[in-house]
Amino acid sequence: MAGASSKTDPQLLLSHKFPEAAFAYTERDAALYALGVGACGRDPLDADELKYVYHENGQQFIKVLPTFAALFPLQSLPDGLCFPGLQYDPQLLLHGQQYIELYKPLSSSAHLQHKVSLAGLHDKGKAAVVEVETKSFDQASGELLCMNRLTAYLRGAGGFSKSSQPFSYSNYPPNQVRAVKIPKDKPFSVFEDCSQPSQALLYRLSGDYNPLHSDPMIAKIAGFSRPILHGLCTLGFAVRAIIKCICRGDPDLVKSILGKFLLHVYPGETLVTEMWVEGSRVIYQTRVKARNRIVLSGFVELHRWTSSL
Repeated sequence: MAGASSKTDPQLLLSHKFPEAAFAYTERDAALYALGVGACGRDPLDADELKYVYHENGQQFIKVLPTFAALFPLQSLPDGLCFPGLQYDPQLLLHGQQYIELYKPLSSSAHLQHKVSLAGLHDKGKAAVVEVETKSFDQASGELLCMNRLTAYLRGAGGFSKSSQPFSYSNYPPNQVRAVKIPKDKPFSVFEDCSQPSQALLYRLSGDYNPLHSDPMIAKIAGFSRPILHGLCTLGFAVRAIIKCICRGDPDLVKSILGKFLLHVYPGETLVTEMWVEGSRVIYQTRVKARNRIVLSGFVELHRWTSSL
C-alpha cells in the first residue's frame, strides 16, 4: 500500500506478544495432507507410501510425513501475517522459505499448543523481510515437538530504517541454518513425479485457502495464466522424494528441512527432484520438467545414515 514504509514501526512489532493457539489434528488430516502432496498419486499400491494413508499390514497408526508440520504456522496465525506496526498489501507477500526442525516423529493425531514469536525483521529498502517462528508443543505433556521458521518478503513495506544503516533484527544465531550450495557433480539420485491438475484444490483442504491457488481471476490479477500450486505443496513433493530415494521410505529419519521457494509451479506439471548426499545432509533442487526451471531448493538433515547409502 502506498506510504506503508513511512508508517512501519519496528519497535512496535518487536514488542508484540502473539497469543498462543491450541490446535488438534486427526489421522484424517494427516492422510489428507499426504494425498495433497502426491503420496500414492502415481501408484495407490506404492509400498513406500501406502502407510501415510492406510493402516498397512495391520499397523496401529498411519505414518505422518514430516512436512505435515509446515501446516502448523497456518493454525498459529489464523489471520495471516498481520502485525501491529507493519503495514503492507497482502497481495504483494512472497513466501521466501520455510525451515522446519523435528524433535520427534509426528504422531497420527495430537492436541498441540503453538507459541509464536518474531524471529527476524529486516529492511531491504523496497521490501521488508519478516521471519516468524512457531514452536509446537504437545498440549498434555508440554513436550516440544517441532519448530517452524517462515520467511516472508513483504513488497512495498521496506524503507523504514531511521538511520543510514538498514534495520536488521534476528533472535537466533546467524549460522543456525547453513547456506545451501547446489553441487556441480551428478546427483546421487533423481526422482520424477507428476502433480495432478487438481493438486492445488486437494492441497488447500489442509488449510491454506489463499484464492491464488484456486480462483482463476485472482491468479490473473497476480500475473499468472491460471492458479498456481502452493509452495509448501511443492516442498512436500520434494521431501517425499528424498524419503523414498534416500531414506528407503522411513520418514522418521528426517531431522530438519529447509525449502527456498524460487519460482511458481502450475498444477499438473511434472516435478524432477535432484538429490546430493553430503554427510548427514541431503542437498536438493526441484525443477519443472517441461519448462526446465528450478522452482525449489534446500536441504534435508537426517538423524543418521541409512543402509541404502
